[in-house]
Amino acid sequence: MSKSKRLMELMLAVHRKRHFTVKELANEFGVSSRTILRDLQELGELGVPLYSEVGPHGGYRLLNERMLPPIAFSEEEAVAVFFASHALRHYRDIPFQTEISSALSKFYLHMPQDVRDKIDVMRDRVDFQVPQRPQKSPHLNLLLQAAIGQQVVRAEYDGRKGSEIREILPVGIYASGGLWYCPAYCFSRKDYRLFRCDRITAAEILDGPEFEFLKAGHEIPKTGQVDLKNWGSVHHANSEFVDIYVELSREGCRRCESELWPLLKIYTRADGSGWIDGRILKTDIRFFTNYFLGLGLDAKVTQPEELVTAIRRQLTAVQEVYRQEDKG
Repeated sequence: MSKSKRLMELMLAVHRKRHFTVKELANEFGVSSRTILRDLQELGELGVPLYSEVGPHGGYRLLNERMLPPIAFSEEEAVAVFFASHALRHYRDIPFQTEISSALSKFYLHMPQDVRDKIDVMRDRVDFQVPQRPQKSPHLNLLLQAAIGQQVVRAEYDGRKGSEIREILPVGIYASGGLWYCPAYCFSRKDYRLFRCDRITAAEILDGPEFEFLKAGHEIPKTGQVDLKNWGSVHHANSEFVDIYVELSREGCRRCESELWPLLKIYTRADGSGWIDGRILKTDIRFFTNYFLGLGLDAKVTQPEELVTAIRRQLTAVQEVYRQEDKG
């Protein structure tokens, strides 16, 4: 077996075993212990994090921050992975920000020159734009860690009523419209809530007796039953919905189609106009009041009556503001 092939297989064996002795590897590869020692030294120089242990049960061990064994990528796969990570650069904060930057550098530097030239050209030809947001979300890694480990987070949250302390059990994190969100079970509300990550100004993971005390008395679905795909249905299981119907002009359809509304469907006619027919949460009346007012004459809400009434009140309030300015 050639040295290069032996080093490759040795790297795979090291990652598989995690803990081993020189004699064990020497017998497996049919070489002397001195040769294995030299090979392990070379693996260390290549970045494989090994450390030796002394004593009767000693040997070598792979650190937890281990290097993955070599993975063979085709040219197109490597370019695809590069741009998938490169697409996140417009977000001010992302999980594993330092690691992503390091991975991109490794991909780029270890590619052949012609592939690097191809990437340089593609950088100016393809992009994934998101709205530029000034808000910082410094606790993304902690929230993600808590979601994976099902750990409770004590967070200081800047909500509608000002800053308050919340104990939450994160479901996960996701990005939308340039902002990061964290669905989580809220212990004070005894239900699932959606938190803006940039409004979490401080956060720490709780463990031990305090964690168990918080979980006691709360009917929280077992770990693994709630995730980003189904948390909404769990959250809205006991929520009150109302039917909604909105007539849309051609421009109204185009503007509504750019929104992400999982509960609403837009129907279009041959001339481009259309309508919305579906159900909304009663607690979202305030949001839809402001939204459809923003569409002006391109949208006319006919139901629910609560939404129609809220829009009329808002229009009256806006008119009053401008009347007062005219008097002044």
